[in-house]
Parts: sequence; C-alpha cells; structure tokens
Amino acid sequence: MPVPTDPLLAADDDARVLARTLLSRARHASLAVTDAQSHTPGISLIAFGLDPDGAPLTLVSGLAPHMAALRAHPEAAVMVGSPGAKGDPLTHPRLMIRVRAELIPRGTPEHGELRTHWLGLHPKAKLYVDFADFAFARLTPVSAILNGGFGRAWRMGPDDLRPA
Repeated sequence: MPVPTDPLLAADDDARVLARTLLSRARHASLAVTDAQSHTPGISLIAFGLDPDGAPLTLVSGLAPHMAALRAHPEAAVMVGSPGAKGDPLTHPRLMIRVRAELIPRGTPEHGELRTHWLGLHPKAKLYVDFADFAFARLTPVSAILNGGFGRAWRMGPDDLRPA
C-alpha cells in the first residue's frame, strides 16, 4: 500500500507574501491555549499585532483565563485571517501559527518600547495598557499552516513568517 503524501505544499515565495500580509494586517486573532486547571483546550479572541521586529505580539490582562493558561502552558496557537464580506468563509486565506508565549516584564526597557509601538497599532489601548494586570506576550512562531482557500495550503516554518 502506498504511503500517503503530505497534502500541504512546501512554502514558496507566494505563500510567504500571503502569510506576511495576513500577519501585518491583523489587529485581532484567535488564541488557542491549554487551560491551566482543566488541561483542556480553550480559545479566546485577542488584540494582535507585530512587534518592531515582526514577531507576533498581544497585550493580555492577568484577569483573563488565557493569561493563566499561557503562564502554565506557554505553547499555544494563533489564527489570523478574516472572511471577506462575500462568499464562503472557507475560501478566504487564514494562517494558523503554533507559538511559544513569552511574557515581557513590566518596567523593562523592552516593555516601554513595546508599549509605544502597541499604542501606534491600537490607540484605544491607551485606556488600559498601564493597568498593573496587563502584560505583553510575544508569541514566537514554532511552525505554521497557511490555508489560502480550497486546495491551497502550505506548511511553513518560523523563517517563512519573518519580514523580508
């Protein structure tokens, strides 16, 4: 019996451009985590952006269950891409990234730089960015799958997602 082949293509330049475009335009994402107490999966809608180096980033409240989940299990997944106004949502591109979350300590120079950068992306966050329970989490990519619509899917690595 023949060994099944991987239905996903290796990343090419077109896939890299599409993935990087989805990342750079995203201002929200879905975050999949492992719950700290039950060890079951959970999904949250998060604010999203890229740090100045192009790495995925979010700002999370310590009161949110997904913050406890990230502290207990930093391995997570992020989905970016929104359906268009028309047509089947599954025909629109989306990118799933397996990540490792790293919380950025408050009071560090890096936190201050990220704060300034974040407010450029999310100006309304000025209302809460300085609340003591909020922290930035860098979401370092481990691997990714880009789905460009029916019959168009690629397996990607962290280098494929970095800005050119």
